[in-house]
Amino acid sequence: MTTKIAPTIRFLTPTDENQWRVLFRAYREFYKLEESEEVVSRAWGWFMDPTHECKALVAEADGEILGFAHHHRFSSPYTGTSHIFLDDLFTVPVARGRGVGRALIGRLTDMAAAEGRAGVQWMTAEDNHQAQALYNTLAARTAWVTYEAEPTSE
Repeated sequence: MTTKIAPTIRFLTPTDENQWRVLFRAYREFYKLEESEEVVSRAWGWFMDPTHECKALVAEADGEILGFAHHHRFSSPYTGTSHIFLDDLFTVPVARGRGVGRALIGRLTDMAAAEGRAGVQWMTAEDNHQAQALYNTLAARTAWVTYEAEPTSE
């Protein structure tokens, strides 16, 4: 049996930069994204800017960051509700299946409740079955299909 971890869930701070960068690079590698220190630095800058819409939680145990949950708030005109959107969830491989992702999502749902929001939404890759195994215990899978359009050039 795998031992559960009881991490502290807190907001990302400037002192987390080195550990967060390692994890964010690993997250990007997991999704087979091209290496880009420019992207890593841009995202870090967003999280450190208190006026930016993107925020980050981290899961920490024994001084080590085991995972993160990048998120932002959004409103849905068609339902007249507001939500928290979970942009990125990542845990280090040794912490997977040990309660870290569940704790991060739990904190987001607690935040949504405290703020009077309708809930937390997220998406994952169709082939990310390990993550879906967790998500299926925490939320209802929707029937929505996601599309992405490139900006038009003028």
